Amino acid sequence: MTAPGLSRRQALRLLGGGALAAASATAGLTAAAGCAALPTNTPDPRLLPSDAPLPRPFATPLPRVATLEPVRTDATTDYYDLPLRVAEQEIIPGLRTPIWGYAGQFPGPTIEARSGRRIVVRQRNDLPVPAVTHLHGGRTPPASDGYPTDLLLPARGGFASHASHMTDERADVVRGVRRYEYPLDQRAATLWYHDHRMDFTGPAVWRGLAGFCVVRDDEEDALPLPRGDKDVPLLISDRSFAEDGTLLYPALDAEVREQPGVMKAYGGGVLGDVVLVNGAPWPELEVSRSRYRFRVLNASNARRYVLRLAPRSRDGAELGSDELRGEARIVQIGTDGGLLERPWPRTEIALASGERADVIIDFSAYPIGATVVLANVAGDGPAGQVMRFRVTGEEADDTAVPSRLSQVERLDPARARVTRDFRFESGEVHGHTGWRINGKPFDPARMDARPRLGATEIWRLTTDAAHPIHLHLAHFQVLSIDGERAEDPVAWKDTVDLGAVQTAEIAVRFGGYRGRYAFHCHNLEHEDMAMMANFEVI
Repeated sequence: MTAPGLSRRQALRLLGGGALAAASATAGLTAAAGCAALPTNTPDPRLLPSDAPLPRPFATPLPRVATLEPVRTDATTDYYDLPLRVAEQEIIPGLRTPIWGYAGQFPGPTIEARSGRRIVVRQRNDLPVPAVTHLHGGRTPPASDGYPTDLLLPARGGFASHASHMTDERADVVRGVRRYEYPLDQRAATLWYHDHRMDFTGPAVWRGLAGFCVVRDDEEDALPLPRGDKDVPLLISDRSFAEDGTLLYPALDAEVREQPGVMKAYGGGVLGDVVLVNGAPWPELEVSRSRYRFRVLNASNARRYVLRLAPRSRDGAELGSDELRGEARIVQIGTDGGLLERPWPRTEIALASGERADVIIDFSAYPIGATVVLANVAGDGPAGQVMRFRVTGEEADDTAVPSRLSQVERLDPARARVTRDFRFESGEVHGHTGWRINGKPFDPARMDARPRLGATEIWRLTTDAAHPIHLHLAHFQVLSIDGERAEDPVAWKDTVDLGAVQTAEIAVRFGGYRGRYAFHCHNLEHEDMAMMANFEVI
């Protein structure tokens, strides 16, 4: 499909010498970070220090992300407009930061959806570069999944892609406006949407192109869980800032138009020194002594978080167990693919890029006046804390966390007829060091697996460095890590976090739709430097 007035031949011409912007993910890449043999020399993510003074933690209220209202509805469908715009936003107090935002906002507005009710999202691209929107966690037909070469070109001005020795004749390139159609034939879950343009996902998400999509259903609505203003999405991301408030990012091409990739030192991933929640640095949320539900998303490019509660009294002293009333732990109730079968009390929650966790925190465990820091024990210095809760008063609370949350189908590995092995590793990519899957860089024309519709397969995923691995379309269950049965309760996932030199076995069911989809590392710098591959459901 092409936009009115733009033929496929014209689209090809617009993208430079008749070549569609669908190269191998590092065609033209000239300075990726280096590593030699596997696995010991693979580069780690690296901190990019801000030039701006770091803001004082807990001085900014937590922003409540706006909900996107439909422009119209009918018996089966809700219709939305979600333009992509350049805008400015005050992120660091007193400074204005240029962003790329859905509806001109960072994070983009939250889409509230119902399981089984179709939504149609119309996007106009008023950015200076192409864009592709992926609904992460969505069971989506291939035409609307956000395949990385299905570009939405800018509505105004020409655009020439970076030169390529490869083309993707299957890419669907349109100018100006595109409609994404999401059937949402899936259970309630916390999804998110973000840019997925090939070679440039990292800088595009860093500049602000990310937002929530919350899917609800009758099963979840029947539970006595917190709702309304006590059902709070938390989009966590780290960023770095120039002295004037501009976002810093070590792109080889500052305009992210022509040359993909980052400076050599950052080939393992980019870490910021300012932790944002819903677009605010280390914010604070005032809470009552009652239960809250938090939908926690790691939307950082490369940073991992290990989240733990650190309560303190009114005078700042650490609270001991004898001063707490009730259970002080985090209770996880859901993951990428929706509710768990049963609640899972935990002392900490680990999240890699792209992963989500739905959790309950019961603030009745803390006295009025206490503060509770959401700490990141995987981070050092400023990155060691994320936000703070301040307990301000009493409030009636008729919520509860049932001992049983949902009926979760268990995939039977014995029913799998195919087992596939995929190695995620560093190596040479078009004459430079990048990231590969099974020794090959991304190529849109190559199919790395052809599962049958409805089939269950076992995939073995092996890493050299740490890689969070994301599959489009297909949800899965983690069977084991390094041969040990997975710790997690039975749960549907779309992203699995693997550390260095690990192997996971996952059971994947390819339901939903036939067509071409991607799987990749969700460290966005790894993804942009070729760590992506294809499967085609047949």
